[in-house]
Amino acid sequence: MTDQTIKIAILDMYNGEPNQGMRCIIDIINRFSNIVTFKVFDVRGKAEFPDIKKFDIYISTGGPGNPLEGDGIWDKKYFELIDSLTLWNKENEIRKHVLFVCHSFQMACKHFRLAEITKRKSTSFGIMSVHKTADGIDDPLFDGLPNPYYAVDSRDYQVVQPKLEVFSENGAQILSLEKIRDHVDYERAIMAVRFTPYFVGTQFHPEADPISYIANLKNKERRDKIIALKGKSKFRDMLEDLLDEDKIYKTNETVIPNFLRIAINDLMRSKRMLSN
Repeated sequence: MTDQTIKIAILDMYNGEPNQGMRCIIDIINRFSNIVTFKVFDVRGKAEFPDIKKFDIYISTGGPGNPLEGDGIWDKKYFELIDSLTLWNKENEIRKHVLFVCHSFQMACKHFRLAEITKRKSTSFGIMSVHKTADGIDDPLFDGLPNPYYAVDSRDYQVVQPKLEVFSENGAQILSLEKIRDHVDYERAIMAVRFTPYFVGTQFHPEADPISYIANLKNKERRDKIIALKGKSKFRDMLEDLLDEDKIYKTNETVIPNFLRIAINDLMRSKRMLSN
């Protein structure tokens, strides 16, 4: 590796719980191993945080629990990190890029005051269709994905009731919405947001692959809960979706790789300009 190596900080929000999500994220990052290195920081378990001067790209993972609650230590430091990265991007020509996933996405939406975070009537878990908005169709994060696209959704909470005036003031954009559910009178949750040109987040799990999904289903309690929630027929449909190359395979191969390519290209271009 050279001095031009791009350094990625993975902000682990799983709170010490065993998970497949981290394996998936590392697997995707390793596809860029010729130009990037990474380090994992245990945010919720040990309140570990990176020195922002030493890292270029940040991926903040999903995790369990209520996104509105913390212990007053790690969550305070987490929001301070977001503010420090925001300030850095305002004051420096080489910007920091951040991807927020699921739990982290909910916390970011709360922090930027973009919407309300509420508990769902029931857990959402499965391979769901996600719909691009007009802004999402044009966003390079989703280049290569159809509309709608498919993703693994796993959440007890949701981002709803967007404050459109705050979106407008901050230049933020809603990129994707939950599937249309004509049979229920619920607001469609926000599934992806472009917070700034350099910060973006998804409610779903773009890192998920069939191996991680099957690993989740090996847990009998979780499997029985899904069957009770969805019924055996829809559960079988979920298993068939795992084999469809146009569903979560496609999302796994597209979203985080796009995020990394966009970030890497921007960083390299900015560094070249400053070195001339």
